[in-house]
Amino acid sequence: MNTYEVGPRTVGDRTVRPPGSKSITNRALIAAALATGGSRLTNPLRSDDTAAMIGCLRNLGVDISVAGDGFEVRSDGTLRGSGRLDVRASGTTARFITAAAALADGPSIIDGTARMRERPIGPLVAALRDLGARIDADRDASYPPVRTSGGGIPGGRTTIDGTVSSQFISAVLLSAPRAERAVTIHMSEGTVSRPYLTTTLEVMASFGADARWIGPDTITVAPTGYRPTSFEVEADASAAVYPWAAAAITGATITVTGIHPGSTQADMSALSVLESMGSVVTTTGRGIAVTGPPRLGGVDADLNHCPDAALGLAVVAAFARSPTRFTNIANLRVKETDRLAALETELTRLGARVETGADWIEIHPGPPRPARVRTYDDHRMAMSFAIAGLVRPGIVIEDPECVAKTWPGFFDMLESL
Repeated sequence: MNTYEVGPRTVGDRTVRPPGSKSITNRALIAAALATGGSRLTNPLRSDDTAAMIGCLRNLGVDISVAGDGFEVRSDGTLRGSGRLDVRASGTTARFITAAAALADGPSIIDGTARMRERPIGPLVAALRDLGARIDADRDASYPPVRTSGGGIPGGRTTIDGTVSSQFISAVLLSAPRAERAVTIHMSEGTVSRPYLTTTLEVMASFGADARWIGPDTITVAPTGYRPTSFEVEADASAAVYPWAAAAITGATITVTGIHPGSTQADMSALSVLESMGSVVTTTGRGIAVTGPPRLGGVDADLNHCPDAALGLAVVAAFARSPTRFTNIANLRVKETDRLAALETELTRLGARVETGADWIEIHPGPPRPARVRTYDDHRMAMSFAIAGLVRPGIVIEDPECVAKTWPGFFDMLESL
């Protein structure tokens, strides 16, 4: 197995531009594919996850090409049933493509890796059935592979259980403009990661969709379809967490460019957590900067809005002078791996004392020690624990190539610090 040892170094003040947002890129690819005509996406993410989305859309008959700094997407407005659609290990692709494939003119099977077959999709299948789609999935219609007969989404009203993932709701939202009649979505109490819904609606609006809130938990989408457009993808706030975390534990100032200070990306919430731990966050004409404090303090924080940031923040917490408790993150157990269990194991290996529950993790810092870190084929585990190697010698990351899922150039960025 390949490994990567991160050598401690004096980190200077640096400026980093993360790759394009995975969340925004995959949403924009769906909208562009469902429009009739040609669209251009500028500065999109090029990674395993977006390659999975592009592969599925191409199999559905959409013409997508890489051109300069972007993607050219051309569609005649009709998706074609395509047999097997391989979503690989991409959760966003699995959810968004499932809804889109229901619009196709023929049947499709949505499937992926062994781990993907363990990740729930039942609430999305149930919602699409409510709206008239012909769709089924394995194990009581709850897990991939998913089978859809295509033929369209008639529309109507549905309630979606979003307590595991807001992606179920975003998937229906993204395909709803192509339904036969208006779609009204009511989300269950306790829906997680709600900021991602705002991002979904913003992308849809950029492509001409009419979707709006009609109550605190209800969205209605008119059957307007989409129009082709030119769309610029913002840098990825989820990726930005890692250079910001690096600043927090090294005391350096690291500025991230390409993200608007008013961005609705969910992991922007990580900045307030880093501030609570003692870091200084400033916005300049160049970007959003984090300066690490002389000593980090522990915090008690609800990370329901930014679960992807939890891993990087947990590693920062291992270098604080007091314990940290992160709560309301049950959905970490159904990500690329059981991230709460993985954090408990690997942070313990790093020298911390860690406790976890169904939806929380508590980290008691201990003297950091050298560790060979398992990454569980999880890009965020690899990137988060690599940050620890900036200040602690002997941190060896197993399977570093898994970062290609969302940031193929991550270790180059780390070396540039």
